[in-house]
Amino acid sequence: MGQYHDLAQEIVKNVGGSDNVTGLVHCITRLRFSLKDESKAKDQVLKDMDGIVTVMKSGGQYQVVIGNHVADVFEEVMPLLNLAGSSKEEGQPENPKKLLDRMIDTVSGIFQPILGIMAACGMLKGLNTLFITLGWYSATSGGSLIINAAGDALFTFMPLFLGYTAAKKFGSKPMIGLVMGAAMCYPAIQASTLAAAGKPLYTILSGTMFASPVYMDFFGIPVISIDYTGTVIPVILAVWFASKCEHFFSKRIPDLVKFFFVPMLTVLISLPVALIVLGPIASFGSNLISQLTLAIRDFSPLLAGAVVGATWQILVIFGMHWGFIPVYINNIQTLKYDNVMMPFFACTFATAGVILGMFIKSPDKKIKEMSIPNFISAIFGVTEPAIYGLLLPKKVPFILSCIAGGIGGAFYGFFNFRKFQMGGMGVFELPNMIDPSGDATNIIVAIVGILISMALGLILTLIFYKEKEAVGDGAAEKAKTKTEQKSIQPEAEAFSPLAGQVLALSEVEDAAFSLGALGQGVAILPEEGAVYAPADGQVSVVFPTGHALGLVLDNGMEVLIHVGMDTVQLEGKGFKTLVKAEERVHKGQKLVEFDRDLISAAGYPLVTPVVVTNSADLSSLELTQARKIQVGDFLFKTSKENKGGENA
Repeated sequence: MGQYHDLAQEIVKNVGGSDNVTGLVHCITRLRFSLKDESKAKDQVLKDMDGIVTVMKSGGQYQVVIGNHVADVFEEVMPLLNLAGSSKEEGQPENPKKLLDRMIDTVSGIFQPILGIMAACGMLKGLNTLFITLGWYSATSGGSLIINAAGDALFTFMPLFLGYTAAKKFGSKPMIGLVMGAAMCYPAIQASTLAAAGKPLYTILSGTMFASPVYMDFFGIPVISIDYTGTVIPVILAVWFASKCEHFFSKRIPDLVKFFFVPMLTVLISLPVALIVLGPIASFGSNLISQLTLAIRDFSPLLAGAVVGATWQILVIFGMHWGFIPVYINNIQTLKYDNVMMPFFACTFATAGVILGMFIKSPDKKIKEMSIPNFISAIFGVTEPAIYGLLLPKKVPFILSCIAGGIGGAFYGFFNFRKFQMGGMGVFELPNMIDPSGDATNIIVAIVGILISMALGLILTLIFYKEKEAVGDGAAEKAKTKTEQKSIQPEAEAFSPLAGQVLALSEVEDAAFSLGALGQGVAILPEEGAVYAPADGQVSVVFPTGHALGLVLDNGMEVLIHVGMDTVQLEGKGFKTLVKAEERVHKGQKLVEFDRDLISAAGYPLVTPVVVTNSADLSSLELTQARKIQVGDFLFKTSKENKGGENA
């Protein structure tokens, strides 16, 4: 339960309840509700509540003005609403990030809800293997089977869990995602089940690496059977397609029958497409990668080991590592050992080393708490919780783990590291790496590789992992506290960030600014399309659309610059941000460029409030008396003493 949980509950209650809300977004200062019936909202009650600046109605939105901590309140309000999809910051373009960033955001968002239980299941699997190895009970005992069921359930039926979370990420109904995942795990359609029941009807794509036996068809269309249990990418693709179908049918089917017709048609269309097209595409991708690895190994075992070690975790993210499993099984059955897949073994311990480094170096309590179970899970051979929960969201640690894994993999490839028996995970795979001939060389290579990979992961993380790469809740809170504790200096000055005509805030046609609810300051009608830093300081926030940004100046002032009124609706068109959050800036540095003609042509006022959001701490703020101003001219100055009478 967060700091603003009680406030969030009261806001939802007084906008008419969760059933009255059809949508919610937020901009830099306010929650913007779409309500079924605005008459149900209690304007005055909301205005009188602590933590709310004011309430406004504009552009079909019911706006609750919060202030700088609007994002924190938004995070508390969202879980209280019955919205089909997750809302976002208003005006944020659908594709504001680079392709890689969007992919990481999607994968992380899908896995985030199950990270805790994933880590727990990984630990159970590892502990069960440990207890069996120690001889506490046998692998066939009831206790072992039950503990293994608890630990293996999530990984076996992964499509069910991911179907649910992917549906929420893609804005679809979660139950549709759950049905899609369950259908893909349905025993009767798994390749292993069909293969055990009889011979294939025929084989398609014969003579290629994609040759696939066909055991069934869908009204004459061949279905390439795959074992979907434990896979990742097929269900994510399936639910993404289902979300598109659901939105399509929701717009076209009458409300009278929408309740059951939309999900029925969505599943009826999406599941065959998933099984006939999307699933096989993901499988073919896996096979292509495994064949490429075999070709590289024929050229250079060291290079192949480096490739496997460096890319294994990337393959795990997309579920494409399954393409190596047939190669692994075939090698052990025919050659009595596998040396193609085994360089991946380095990744397990490279990951563990990186996690240990994050635990040592990060000041974030949340990261430290997550590191302990994820480290244990990685040692036991289950790295998914660490990948999705720690490494991938932080990017740099993930890259470091790939580098360490690549070097460890190259070591294993060069020394022809092998595994002779299937089974085991993590450290418990070591017994299966003992050469049946009695030669100890292979097990020594295994142990040395573990030490190399883990040490590299740890050392690289201690050297290259920076706090700014690990901005989690704890780090954000720490930064927030630091900002709150910074006093405004006596007679601190700020200078104009724009050139243009100076207006009083009371002349701004927006109550949140004109009433001074967001702080004292002025408004400027800009004559040029650029915003400059009013003094030395740090960027505290840059809104994704570029229309607003916040600064914490070195003199203690917290300044909000909001270009135009309701320009958030432009969704970034006409704006170009030149800085990012947490970046140091200097007086006169250009921060934002904007197209005045485009904004005016779209019908939005250009008047730009520049306010000191922590001016409530001041007895007074001396404002410029000029009616026209240039960039760098005096704008405001604090009084000699703050409101509490303490010298800064």
